[in-house]
Amino acid sequence: MSNAPNTKIRMFGSLHTFRRNRGLKPYEMIYIPPEGCSGYDLAHELDLPLNKIEGVFVNNTAYPLDAHIRPGDKVAMISSGVPGPHRYSLGIHSAGKHLREK
Repeated sequence: MSNAPNTKIRMFGSLHTFRRNRGLKPYEMIYIPPEGCSGYDLAHELDLPLNKIEGVFVNNTAYPLDAHIRPGDKVAMISSGVPGPHRYSLGIHSAGKHLREK
């Protein structure tokens, strides 16, 4: 069985800069198992700071980090600090709401 990369993960905003400052690309091709994984799992595997992540886009919809991600999904990690109007129009406000309530 092959564990070849099957999903592209992009990083937006400050996560993009975080990766660039480490000499890494702002995206990564990784292997996601057939049963899938969570956004938390991806953040951990990519060594991203959880306190700088507000949510994850999965197939063009914003979700909290506990979203279930399957192989081949279109995925982008959303950094905290997205400007006001964009938070609502992109659905980021709802995705990150659980983090602000803690």
